[in-house]
Amino acid sequence: MTASTTPSDPAALARELFENYDRYKKTEITTRRFTHAELMQWLKQFEEQKVVESSPAGKSGEGRMIPLLKFGNGQTKALLWSQMHGDEPTATMALVDMLNFFAQEPDHVVTKTIREKLTLLIIPMLNPDGAERFQRRSVHGIDINRDALRLQTSEARILKATQEKYKPEFGFNLHDQDPRYTVGSSKNVTAIALLAPSLDEKKTETPSVKRAKHVAATFAEVLNVFVQGHLARYDDAFEPRAFGDNVQKWGTSTILVESGGWKDDREKMFLRKLNYVGLLTSLYVIATGAYQEAKLELYERLPFNGKNLYDVIVRRAKVTQKNAPEITVDIGINVEEQKDPANGNIQLVGKIVDIGDLSSYGAFEEIDGSQIPALTGEQVKLEKTLTVEKGKKLF
Repeated sequence: MTASTTPSDPAALARELFENYDRYKKTEITTRRFTHAELMQWLKQFEEQKVVESSPAGKSGEGRMIPLLKFGNGQTKALLWSQMHGDEPTATMALVDMLNFFAQEPDHVVTKTIREKLTLLIIPMLNPDGAERFQRRSVHGIDINRDALRLQTSEARILKATQEKYKPEFGFNLHDQDPRYTVGSSKNVTAIALLAPSLDEKKTETPSVKRAKHVAATFAEVLNVFVQGHLARYDDAFEPRAFGDNVQKWGTSTILVESGGWKDDREKMFLRKLNYVGLLTSLYVIATGAYQEAKLELYERLPFNGKNLYDVIVRRAKVTQKNAPEITVDIGINVEEQKDPANGNIQLVGKIVDIGDLSSYGAFEEIDGSQIPALTGEQVKLEKTLTVEKGKKLF
């Protein structure tokens, strides 16, 4: 990209950002399991280069400093918060990439427009204690995203105080969802799910909510260029304890972005790239005001998340059981990460989660069970764990 580039429309800008992403991604980030200390080291560069202003927003339950980053001096404010759940780091990586773009391209029309028209308020890791353990909840075991009313956690108080102090017009609530969610009843994995949260049980549409829908429509428009058929809408039921719903209620047009799954992307590097493109493009069109031209149906017609996907399906496997005839079944297997207690290394463990007719389900990987020897009932039992090692057979 060059400083003279003037994006003609959001999709054109998104294509340029996508094609040139490798120039700007933070190459030190190679895994989604990183610590607060590592993040702070990456951010230090941008503070020293005066790309952002950094100030302590407060401290976590265990005393880790939670930074608030400020970029730009525009009249319109946008608050972006990520890793409220410690094991949901995809957008955090994308935010670092975005700051790296600003650092490398200070004179680019996108950087200049965002800097002059917006003030970005970024909390890149709201739950550093959870991130340290790679767990969803806070050090006290509380889901911070269900603490918007009681404000028992220091992290929730930080987010609430930031919103109250700056009263941002726009908010981006950045999460990771189950990587096996699908687009409606299809077998297509949901790469990204979007939501303009409800502010009450009646789903009242205020001007603030409508603005959020226009931004979500822009996000959907640009990502459809790359992953059409893999975008969904997150559950829109009102949750009175959740931050997204309450920040919407407090007058900030809020967009929930949930990073889902993608084949062969366990470390979320492709989804990180989609977040980078979607966020940077959305901020640019907010800065220019072009988000108001987005067609709402691009968001409103998105199917809601479904759940029709397994990690692995063994199709048409023959199973023999003592004193019973041989039958043919599909076997659904999900693969989870577990820490080896002996050395702390992460290992992959499979678990059989369903047996029978799975023709309505898809999978990241399908195995032709008709080409393997008949399996015994002992081999095929619900909840049975399987060793998952590259180059080795599951059975």
